Amino acid sequence: MNASDAAGVSGRTIVLAGATSDSGLAVARALIAAGAHVVATGRSAARLEPLHAAGAQVEIADATSLSDMTALAERLGPVDALVPLVGGWRGGGGLAGQSDEDFLALLPALEAVRATSRAFDAALRAAEAGRFAIVSSTAVARPLAGGANYAAVKAASEAWTRAVAQGFAKTARDAGEPQRAASVVFRAKALDSESLARAIAGLWDDDATELNDRIIDLDA
Repeated sequence: MNASDAAGVSGRTIVLAGATSDSGLAVARALIAAGAHVVATGRSAARLEPLHAAGAQVEIADATSLSDMTALAERLGPVDALVPLVGGWRGGGGLAGQSDEDFLALLPALEAVRATSRAFDAALRAAEAGRFAIVSSTAVARPLAGGANYAAVKAASEAWTRAVAQGFAKTARDAGEPQRAASVVFRAKALDSESLARAIAGLWDDDATELNDRIIDLDA
């Protein structure tokens, strides 16, 4: 990530919820290098240690738990952005292969979107330029039988994120104030950590009204 990519992100507090995957670590490192203060959450102290070593503030909290995320939001106070990173893939075998077990294994991604957005809603609306973003998939636009469970969870996550966007817009409209918070969807065919970090860093390149409710293609 070069200096122009990082414009607007330096000094921002960015919460990466469920960040203990390899991609979460890579995104955290890139954002820290760009000058952001990264708060990384996970359920395991051992799995959070590499993030701590990279310079992130680490918090033991379950991204799928509303109570955990609400407690975290209260501890942190003001934040600039929230990105839930709980994910994973289960699929194959055509429609007949879309098992209940696989569907339940994928559901935490949606649960994290719901829990984090609800817990941090007030903080993001109160921020000077609050941002909520999720990582989705191009599978939503072209779902395949062998990935129906996965596409369905991602589509539901996108619908929830768009509802967050409507809430941000309505809050500003009802208050008669300029909109400051925005909610967006990042879509990718195969997630590249560097592309995601650049996209997060670019969340402040546009004002909230222009950015809100957008779908941003990370493969473009």
